[in-house]
Amino acid sequence: MNPFDWVLSPFQYNFMRTAALAGALVGATCALLGVYVVLRRMAFIGDALAHTVLPGLVIAYLNRWNMTGGALAAGIITALGIGWLSRRREIREDTAIGILFTGMFALGILLMSAVRSFRDFSHMLFGYIIGVTDDQLRLFAALALVIIVVLVLLHKELELTSFDPIHAQVIGLRPDALRYALLALMALAVVGAIQAVGVVLTSALLIVPAATASLLTKRLPAMMALATLIAVISSLTGLLVSYHLDVASGAAIVLICIAIFLLVWVIRTIHECRRTTQR
Repeated sequence: MNPFDWVLSPFQYNFMRTAALAGALVGATCALLGVYVVLRRMAFIGDALAHTVLPGLVIAYLNRWNMTGGALAAGIITALGIGWLSRRREIREDTAIGILFTGMFALGILLMSAVRSFRDFSHMLFGYIIGVTDDQLRLFAALALVIIVVLVLLHKELELTSFDPIHAQVIGLRPDALRYALLALMALAVVGAIQAVGVVLTSALLIVPAATASLLTKRLPAMMALATLIAVISSLTGLLVSYHLDVASGAAIVLICIAIFLLVWVIRTIHECRRTTQR
């Protein structure tokens, strides 16, 4: 099989085209938000949000409700809970995250155990991007549009509070309100990412492309563009690998992300070593 057939032949099928669009949308939105996650050192929050939507998914499944709505409700509750608890001086932010993370995830596992079968929930845990429907694709597009519009509207405020929150507060901005807004956007992104890579791997889409981009540039617009490009390439390449090798698509996407990160890190390290030697 020549390289062009290897790349193009899977997309003769409608489910692969739908999956590719879903992966691009989910990857791009996660990458854009991930830049702020990395800059604000909120990686643990991203991981927490990815896991704490599980009880919402299970409750919706057991009651035959809309599962996306259940995940979204659980994500918003978690985001607001983290913000509220971390404002209290008695509880540090990492402690608040740990409490909600473990509590909500344990609740989800407890509810899953009541069904006596984990098979029905395997797609929640590990993702099933090739099973994305047209309705879900439209939902991902709507979520992406909302996230992008809000990020554009709040770009200057989010940038300033990310780099210099004290100065932002002095000039009249409200870092806490912006933090709540960012947490809510992360919850929206997580809802889409779960369908692509599952609960277990969602945090990787929020963190790895942005972390890779941060190795290449320190300018925020360039970082966001590079993170988006890396996420989209990883999603499409991961889909192709999973199709040809018959492996889990979510895991393939995340491993491609990490492979790109390691490649960039190695090249950067070699370059810095050469610069140090030449001085």
